[in-house]
Amino acid sequence: SALMRVASSHRCVLLLVSAAWFTACGSAPAPPSGAGTGSGTAKAFVGSAACASCHQDIYTRWQGTLMANVLQNPADDPTVILGDFSTPNPLVTFRPEDVDFTYGSKWKQRYFTRIGDDYFVFPAQWDVQNGIWRRYSPGPGGDWWVEHYPSDQMQRPTGPLCDGCHSVNYDIRTKTVTEWNVGCEKCHGAGSLHLEFPVAATIVNPDKLDHVRADDICIQCHSQGQPRVVPHSTDGRYYDWPVGYEPGDLLSSHWKLEEHRLGEETFAHWPEGSAHKNRMQGNDFVQSQMYLKDVRCSACHGVHGTSHSADLRAPGNAVCTQCHNPQLQPGPRGTLEQHTQHLADSPGSECVACHMPSIAATVGNVNVRSHTFKFISPVASERYGVPNPCISCHTDQSNSWAIEAMREWPNVSPWRVAD
Repeated sequence: SALMRVASSHRCVLLLVSAAWFTACGSAPAPPSGAGTGSGTAKAFVGSAACASCHQDIYTRWQGTLMANVLQNPADDPTVILGDFSTPNPLVTFRPEDVDFTYGSKWKQRYFTRIGDDYFVFPAQWDVQNGIWRRYSPGPGGDWWVEHYPSDQMQRPTGPLCDGCHSVNYDIRTKTVTEWNVGCEKCHGAGSLHLEFPVAATIVNPDKLDHVRADDICIQCHSQGQPRVVPHSTDGRYYDWPVGYEPGDLLSSHWKLEEHRLGEETFAHWPEGSAHKNRMQGNDFVQSQMYLKDVRCSACHGVHGTSHSADLRAPGNAVCTQCHNPQLQPGPRGTLEQHTQHLADSPGSECVACHMPSIAATVGNVNVRSHTFKFISPVASERYGVPNPCISCHTDQSNSWAIEAMREWPNVSPWRVAD
């Protein structure tokens, strides 16, 4: 019929238009058979700039993150040096012009200089929060690697001790990198195959990994531990980062976390198991209920960059209440004030005040937040000496005061504050 001829004609037109659309948009060529993200596929690192043409918004946001600016070259921008070099200080035995890289800008800043084919860290660091110089020279009783290197800072190369986490594709044989800082391929793996065949199968997408492998990508650098095999068989050096690990691998095959013994306070741990120092977010997180329930680092942090502190996905309590509110299973029940027993707009009603206390030392008297998300009770402080958030805020009070005060809270089990 005429109607069928018209319908058939319309279908032909739609097919031709669709074909033309895919051709015009340059649909991605199919990758070769077997190509994927497995270790058997030959891939090369290409650098973050190669990702920008297709992922411009993400690339632009990432450029403003701390991840993209861990190391900065003062030759490109002298203002990246934050330390006060104008006032003589016996700790400062070097000049700004001796600095090849600055390391850090939020909590502390250290200074790298190149000697031969290695970089070394000068023995003074700038405490950004307090605006003062502090000594930098890890000693015995601290980092595990100290006993394997000379005590002189200028004989402790950053290659084995730092650079694997502050770069993409650090080659331990050539001591070269694809790029400095935490670039795209630090989390997504080598990108050459994806450039040639831009389909999902040719790149690691952490969101598509199981939660263990996804979180491992963050934990590879945000943890205190050591490689499974030390020293490294290639050069006999002691590396403080997981040599050979690539996104998508099981980190535990390359790396073991710092061991903790209940009741023992160490450089790395408080006696009850919480992190005692910075760069241990992973050590904390894997013992948390969040990790047990498959909540990922990326549930709270937008690693490509956000407008919020710590690249959180939402500001303040909002990042927590996206999951924790009276309408959802995790709770808590009731109002914010009922849960915290503090005024809603007070520091005591900030989720992080009680569940992420600042107890992990980073430099001097500056601490960063715990990532176990558990409430450290005053009783735990009495038993193990770990700081609790109650008297860390109410500094004029004692653990006994806090224990008695919590006994009066209507929504707290007495077993939580039992002697």
